[in-house]
Amino acid sequence: MDNIEKEFLESQKAICKKYNAEFLAAPFDNLIGVALKSFEAFNMPINGLRHPTERALSANWFIWAGEYSDSDDFFQPVHIKHLLDLCPKAINYLGLAPGWRFLFDSQYEDVWYDEQLLNI
Repeated sequence: MDNIEKEFLESQKAICKKYNAEFLAAPFDNLIGVALKSFEAFNMPINGLRHPTERALSANWFIWAGEYSDSDDFFQPVHIKHLLDLCPKAINYLGLAPGWRFLFDSQYEDVWYDEQLLNI
């Protein structure tokens, strides 16, 4: 684990503590679903949600910018480390356990537990 990943790990733990959430690590080499095209237009807000983890190398996070789409090709598999170039602030929330969601823009942050994410 390099220094950058260690710094984000501490930020993730701090977010979990702030919201009284269970911490579940999301290593940089794990895959997540990112709506890459939604980031091309610099849309806001940034949204993320975590489903229960099903595979060893998947953190089961899904992240998008702006409006959500239910199209089959909305999300693409991306290693967490690639968020460093795309949206590094989102990495701070990836320690939240399954069932948690986040939303932020340049002036607003919301983090909440959504039990319905566990029933999918």
